[in-house]
Amino acid sequence: MKVLVTGAAGFIGSHTAQRLLDRGDAVIGLDNLNDYYAVSLKQARLARLAKASAFRFEQVDLADRQAVPALFLREKFDRVVHLGAQAGVRYSLENPLAYVDSNVIGTTNVLEGCRHTAVAHLVYASTSSVYGANTKMPFSVHDSAEHPLSFYAATKKATELMAHTYSSLYGLPTTGLRFFTVYGPWGRPDMALFLFAKNILAGLPIDVFNHGRHQRDFTYVDDIVSGIVAALDHAATANAAWNGATPDPATSLAPYRLYNIGNSRPVELMRYIELLEGCLGKAAIMNLLPLQVGDVPATWADVTDLQRDVGYAPATPVEVGVERFVRWYREYYQV
Repeated sequence: MKVLVTGAAGFIGSHTAQRLLDRGDAVIGLDNLNDYYAVSLKQARLARLAKASAFRFEQVDLADRQAVPALFLREKFDRVVHLGAQAGVRYSLENPLAYVDSNVIGTTNVLEGCRHTAVAHLVYASTSSVYGANTKMPFSVHDSAEHPLSFYAATKKATELMAHTYSSLYGLPTTGLRFFTVYGPWGRPDMALFLFAKNILAGLPIDVFNHGRHQRDFTYVDDIVSGIVAALDHAATANAAWNGATPDPATSLAPYRLYNIGNSRPVELMRYIELLEGCLGKAAIMNLLPLQVGDVPATWADVTDLQRDVGYAPATPVEVGVERFVRWYREYYQV
């Protein structure tokens, strides 16, 4: 297939593009290479992908209302994996308009491109953050998620709603994947594992919010990518049993699906830090702080639907995943 991967210079996007290339697909990677974090890391990810003759990179901003449609018309993609977005809960408190541009306008441009070029299936990234104020565990896609606690989460919830309208109006098969705390080699520098490793090795304190009592469904990136690719190969279908009197948020009479994609094994933040300390061979200096505004105390993914429909099977224990991240971090930064 010819597959467009947006956010191809990003953490999950670069891993996904590599997996598609490894199995023989042709991949066009799109990214705007913004400076939200070090562009050099994004370029290093792209350099790995560029070793494959079936990969081509397009530096395009998702919010560009001329360039994105032109790319779709020129390339005629078979399927699309839309992972490009402005990420980060904290930054959305400082610069909400960046999230409107990338996550709302950018996703609209992707949906329009898919619609006008008859793309067979769109798989796009959502987030566990959409569950917001929900406290019923594990989080289920069949429960309402109408109370996001950050603007980032609100924009990702908006992408799910927009995708449904395109599935309903134009018959475009769309599958949304709600990611749960992805970590691993080539990760984002603004994420906890990366920040913790950097400061611990430098002998600097780490900020531990909620006094370390957070629980997160930490999910290794290779497991996430396996789920993305499996979902891509199973185009969303309509749920003939869907009933508007008791609407299921995860399905529709249109070819629309929502899934959680996580490890389904929550880990306390203090345990995560202990594993990192063990791999680094150095103790952390902890600055214990209260829960941050916009954050949630726990996440836990119910992944039974994704397991049933596409065979998703996360297989990487956090002990193994953290060790692999540390090995990559030491090698990449020569620490």
